[in-house]
Amino acid sequence: MRVFSKLFVVLGCVLLAAQTPTAQAQDAPIIRLSGTLARVHNTGEITLGYRADSFPFSYLDPASHPIGYSLDLCGAIVGAVARAIDMPSVRTKFARVTAQSRFPMVMSGEVDLVCGVTTDTAGREKQVAFSPITFVTGTKLMVKREARVKSIADLKRNLGMTLLSVPYRADGYAMVGDGRADAFAADDVLLYAMIAQREARGQFIVVGDYLSYDPYGLMFRHDDPQFRDLVQATFRELAENGDLSEIYHGWFIRRTPTGERLNLPMSPHLREIFRALGMPE
Repeated sequence: MRVFSKLFVVLGCVLLAAQTPTAQAQDAPIIRLSGTLARVHNTGEITLGYRADSFPFSYLDPASHPIGYSLDLCGAIVGAVARAIDMPSVRTKFARVTAQSRFPMVMSGEVDLVCGVTTDTAGREKQVAFSPITFVTGTKLMVKREARVKSIADLKRNLGMTLLSVPYRADGYAMVGDGRADAFAADDVLLYAMIAQREARGQFIVVGDYLSYDPYGLMFRHDDPQFRDLVQATFRELAENGDLSEIYHGWFIRRTPTGERLNLPMSPHLREIFRALGMPE
């Protein structure tokens, strides 16, 4: 039970005491499950939202099963949920989400936890809740290696600059590849990931200063204090026992289960965030 906050330790004690009526048990407060934990206890299942195109955070393996860095973190939370509600295991359902659908699906209760690449912002926190930061990135440019573009300023020096939006990151990649666009702007880790997946380091590079600051987090419903406390306690446990670092290395340093290797060391910023959670020096 070490992974849980004080709230869930008390709950476990109450359940144990209820089996042996004593004066001490009668004085103990009764903690009722609420929100996501009550829902999972009643149904026996939890629904995870995943992105199919966000390697290495959330994508599909050759058998069309969702895998990735964010999915591994969500898996640790699912295990903590099962222990908190005193169930041997919890059935995990997966629901595909997109950049547009993920927020309404969480807010409506269709999805319990989004395991993808969602940036935590003050505006979004008014509608949904976030786990501790899982990754820190920002927008940069992907260009062809032979292009004379080193920053967004080089694009502005041209006669004009046209901005186009694409529904999927793969579309932006393809447009630069076939010459329909001079650069593709996206979170740099996702650009590096697309290049690695396609073994195209000889063709494309990522350039420029950061154009944004994007701290990723796992997203879940707002106003659910029991689940929020469990998520935070799970991250502290993962940091303290070294699993958080191990999960990171499994996806960003070592070869992934699908064969790619990113070789992206943990940034100093993310390292400090994980140390604040309890990761050893």
